[in-house]
Amino acid sequence: MSKRNIRNPWLYGGIIILLIIFIGSSAVPLVNQVARNRNNTATPVVASSPVPIPSPQNRAALTKQAQGFELVLEREPDNLTALQGLVEVRLEQGQLQEAMPPLERLATLAPNQPDYAILLGQAREHFGDPDGALAAYESVLKTYPGYLKALQGIVALKLQQESPEWAIGLLEATLQTAPQANEARPGSIDVASVQMLLGRVFEYQERYTEAIAVYDQVSAKNKTDFRPVWAKADILREQEQTDGARTLYARALTLAPPRYRDRIKQLMEALDQPATETQSSEAKSTETATEAAQETATDSENEAD
Repeated sequence: MSKRNIRNPWLYGGIIILLIIFIGSSAVPLVNQVARNRNNTATPVVASSPVPIPSPQNRAALTKQAQGFELVLEREPDNLTALQGLVEVRLEQGQLQEAMPPLERLATLAPNQPDYAILLGQAREHFGDPDGALAAYESVLKTYPGYLKALQGIVALKLQQESPEWAIGLLEATLQTAPQANEARPGSIDVASVQMLLGRVFEYQERYTEAIAVYDQVSAKNKTDFRPVWAKADILREQEQTDGARTLYARALTLAPPRYRDRIKQLMEALDQPATETQSSEAKSTETATEAAQETATDSENEAD
């Protein structure tokens, strides 16, 4: 078996998709998913989704593939292609626990692919190992100090553990080191995206004045950034300042990429709906708005590959 490059986009993408099937859309931890559950008595765990059951023919084929990769790994324990393949096969078999050892090895052998460590952290969360998840996320930040997915993972964990000040401290420290880090490696820390995440944590604590101040800082540096405008509209909606919220949603609508415009329109319409319908709309808003918070971070993180 020839050894393919660790960057293989098809296999790598397949692993990510399969993990999302297992762990759910929270494969990228979002602060507001925690915020919506903050009144629950139980500590929220990464939600699991139904696992696809392969047909008997597929099971036989997958078993054969797994055996092939395992034979390669007996001879070459650090063969990246075989490790990737085994992770993907184990996930297709519905065996997330069995996928953990090769995924852990991948995360160790391919530090230039930080998303392996991110996926490892999310999988550890799935199995109720927050300390292990934290270690995985922190391992990414040692090499990539501003990697947004790692910051999101840690912040979500700390909010679950009712340690918001810890999360705020991490984000503020990241922002303090950003000028030096970006001078050494341009674009390594997306300051605006980290600020947006910090603002969301302030919202979680209902520290709305501080959240708005952070969003204003983002807007001052980039007046075409729709994210802080949308976030401020959410705060005004929460405070029942309907007219102000409508004005900001309208402005965000003119700035936002097409993929977010329908959602913003729905939020504007929901301002005049009964309370029960509005609550359902708010739950969708926080999830979509937090996804939007990392809109500009994608390109800079892809450079880490």
